[in-house]
Amino acid sequence: MAILTDRQRAVLGLVVKQYIESAQPVGSKTVVDQYGLGISSATIRNEMASLEEEGYLTHPHTSAGRVPTEVGYRFFVENIIGEARLPPEEELMIRHQFHQSALDLDQWARLAAAVLARVASVAALVTTPHSLQCRYKRLQLISIHGATVLLVLVLQEGVVAQRMLALAQPETDETLTRVTNQFNDQWGGLTSEQIATRPATLDALESEIRRLVIELMEETHQEAEFVVYRHGLSAMLEAPEFAETKAGRQVVRVLEEQQLWSEISREVMGAGSVHVIIGGEGRWEDLSDCSVVLSRYGWSGQMTGLLGVLGPMRMRYGRAISAVRYVSDVLSEMVRSLYIGDESVMDVSARD
Repeated sequence: MAILTDRQRAVLGLVVKQYIESAQPVGSKTVVDQYGLGISSATIRNEMASLEEEGYLTHPHTSAGRVPTEVGYRFFVENIIGEARLPPEEELMIRHQFHQSALDLDQWARLAAAVLARVASVAALVTTPHSLQCRYKRLQLISIHGATVLLVLVLQEGVVAQRMLALAQPETDETLTRVTNQFNDQWGGLTSEQIATRPATLDALESEIRRLVIELMEETHQEAEFVVYRHGLSAMLEAPEFAETKAGRQVVRVLEEQQLWSEISREVMGAGSVHVIIGGEGRWEDLSDCSVVLSRYGWSGQMTGLLGVLGPMRMRYGRAISAVRYVSDVLSEMVRSLYIGDESVMDVSARD
């Protein structure tokens, strides 16, 4: 992107803000009348023409005012709005809403979607948190008949997996109990990768049990499902950009496309870190008419979920970013408090 002068930055910022508010192309006279810069319309017009040449603005018709491009919105987000934050009283109200909810992950995700949709005035999407990696809890080996054994694997996430195992030869109950106790003592809390790389001298039976346990843990992780809560779609469809039937159907389809969100979620790294996608950025065609503000939330290395808002590129970015960041922080605190039993994390009076 070209280096902008202070005046060009100011003009670009005003055009973006005015277009976000009005959804109408912005002319030089509107900028002068609305913001009283003490600069002539001709000067503003020249600056807007320069911004258009550099790709920050465009105009839909020959005689119309300008509208921001994806590049213009990106510059606005990264260089003009700064570290936006919700008003303190609004943050306190949001925190109290979560504090008054039950200790239930689904209820937290449902509430987060409603809060984000209301605060940002666009559609919101929140997934329930899920484990980044399955962790071993305990194993049971049950002799069924002859050399057939039922393997029952319990994971710390509450998942129970079973598999029938045909051994090379029958084994006594004492041997199965010994192997069970050995692995339960050694593997508690480990991931499949840690079990696979843990040094050990194993006989044929133990090696086969370990192989099967690792296989079951990896399959369970790949098949893990999380619930997605959505809110605010009807309000967002009232935006001029989505008033046309085809555009409206497209945005509904985008919200329902779980594969898309799974792909995008891999791009969103740490909890509390906000990621803004404007117009698909040449990578996600389905988002070409939208902007998305996303963040992970949860307990780093343990449980994580995705939350964010989806709206037109003509989005109130400052408010959307600050809302996503704050709700992500609150949910992260709550997930951590749930899993480590630290109720002081949820003490609203101590924090606000």
